[in-house]
Order: sequence, then C-alpha cells, then structure tokens
Amino acid sequence: MKGLFLVFHGFGATNAGISKKIISQKKALESCGLDVNLCYMTIDQNGYHKRMIDDRVLENYGSGVTAKIKKRISYSVLFKYILNNNINLLYIRSFHNTNPVLLHFLKKIRRSNIKTIMEIPTYPYDQEYQNVPVSDRIRFCMDKLFRKRMSRYISHIVTFSNEKYIFGIPTINISNGVDFDLIKLKTKVNANPTLLHLIGVAEIHFWHGFDRVLEGMAVYYKEHHSIIVTFDIIGDGVPDEIAKLKAITSVNQLGSYVRFHGSKSGKELDQLFEEADMGIASLGRHRSNIKFIKPLKNREYAARGIPFVYSEIDDDFEEMPYIMKAPASDSPLNIEDVVKFFYSNKFEPFEIRKTIEEKLSWKVQMKKVIDTVFVSEV
Repeated sequence: MKGLFLVFHGFGATNAGISKKIISQKKALESCGLDVNLCYMTIDQNGYHKRMIDDRVLENYGSGVTAKIKKRISYSVLFKYILNNNINLLYIRSFHNTNPVLLHFLKKIRRSNIKTIMEIPTYPYDQEYQNVPVSDRIRFCMDKLFRKRMSRYISHIVTFSNEKYIFGIPTINISNGVDFDLIKLKTKVNANPTLLHLIGVAEIHFWHGFDRVLEGMAVYYKEHHSIIVTFDIIGDGVPDEIAKLKAITSVNQLGSYVRFHGSKSGKELDQLFEEADMGIASLGRHRSNIKFIKPLKNREYAARGIPFVYSEIDDDFEEMPYIMKAPASDSPLNIEDVVKFFYSNKFEPFEIRKTIEEKLSWKVQMKKVIDTVFVSEV
C-alpha cells in the first residue's frame, strides 16, 4: 500500500514542533506497513516556491506574487504524480484552505478511487483567526464558505477532539502521539526546596495563556515568599502576543524571574528541561472556544518526565497524579497552588513517562487511522 502525506506549508524553525510531529506521523504510518512519501512546500534561497516530494522538486512555481498564487491553485502536476505512482491513500493535513480549486482536485482524487482523509489539527478553529494578518483571514473566510462541501470527497476526518462528525464527515478520533526516540527523558529531579523552575514551550499564541502565568507571578511576588518561582518561555510565535507577554513582565518588574529564550531545539532544549521542574501547557483554550482537546504539548511534557498544568479537558491525563488543573478562565494562575502541588508530591521522570509509553506512541495512534480506513473494510 502506498500513501502520500500532503502538507500545504513548509518546515522551519518557526514551526519546529509541527514539523517534528509530521515527520513522526509519517514514520509511524510506515511502521504500520504503508509506503509513504511526504509532499510539502518550500522556498529556496533564491526565493523560488516549490512543491516537494521528500527531497526532490515536484513543481517549481517561480518567485514573486505569481508564484504565491500558483502554488495555491495548481494541482495538476500533483494529481498526475498521485496517479502515476499508484497512491492508495492521500493523507492531508488541513491548512484551513478549502476553496473551489482544492475541491476540484479532491473530486478528481475521489473519482480515481483513491482513499482521502484529512487531519484537522485543532477543532473548532474559527476563534483562532482573531487578530491574524489579512491574508490569513481571506484564506479562512474562503475555507468557511466551502469546507462543508468536502464531505462529497473525503471519507474521514482525523481529529484530536471528541467530535463524531466534522463538516458532515465521520471522524477518526485519535490522540496526539509521541516519538519517544526523539524526546530525551529528564535525568534528574531538582531537589532545591527554595527554587521552582516553570517552563513553557510553544509556538506562542493567545490560547496558550502564558499571560495568566505572568499575572499570577505578579500577584505572588506582591508578598514575600521563601520559594522563588521562575518561568522560562521558549518559542517564537505571534509577535503581538510575545510583545504583550514582555510588557506584562516589564510592568510587573518580573525581569529577574522570567526569561524569553526564543526558539530552542536539540541539546539547548534538553538542557532547559533538565533545569525545569514543572511544565506550563495551554491555559487559554477557552479563548478559542475549545473544551476538549488532546494537545501535543501535554504528551511531550509527560515524555520528558515532568509534571504540568493545563486548563482544558484532555481525556488521556485527567486522572494522572502528575497533572494540575487550572480553571478555564482568564484569572491569574495561582502560583501558591502550583508551589503546593509540586512540593506536596514526589515526581519521578521515569514513572511519568512510563504512563504513556504503551498508549500514546505515534505508531499506536496512526494504526487507528489505518485500521479504520483499510482493515475495517476488509
């Protein structure tokens, strides 16, 4: 069986987490017996926009405005590739870019008896388009207008939510997974009784709610405390959101306790996790009207072996002793409660990681997709 994993964007430092996830999903599909190629977009050093199949160029759209338009409306070469290479499964990662041209492409794929499924990484996603650039809003408005027509051409939607149907299409409910080969387990438990290191790693958006942590620290430091709490913010993201976080830090004189690191990976990121005691996951998903979700970040913190705090409902972690739930509101995070939670428990990295190894690997999760699409029809 042959598959094509279709992505409408490229890979880079600004979306390193997403890139790593896609590579891990591809690897997992291959371990389930599917021969998979990865199709994605890139811009080379000369400014040429290209659609790639793994490491070779499928189509070069040129440069400039014309190239930006072409890559969004040109699917003929891609369609020929799919037919000529006997692709059995087209796995699409949604870019919220449904439009008449894409629908026509999907229609031709359906008529060719090729199974097509689409992953929607976050659902619902409408609220995510607050305060985004005009080009993104135009793309989203087009998607909103045409997305329900996908039910004619797509057999299943892969979702990390609990929804049974999305846009009239039956769903395959999976969890975000972990490639344990790529995530280093924390090797030590920091035993400093007077210093608690918090860490938040994300492509930063308003729904991560890091502002709640900073506001909570501002409240915490209005009084004297014997335990010093610090917060390492790691990652790039929406410039306005990062500027907002830095402004909160400055106004509340938290500069001695908060560090903005930008994007980190590899050994640098591993070292920051060695220093960390507790992870900050999403604290603002209510802002995008999401209650149930299974974020990748929760799994990565557990794979690292650190306890963490979040505010949504994640069915894989609700009963775990190493998670702390915050209210799904805009109230400041209660740092005193965080301190009490951490110091009233004993957290062993190996024990935390062990709770997810058998059920939350990408191979286990992507096998659910393969079984639904192929095995159930045998």
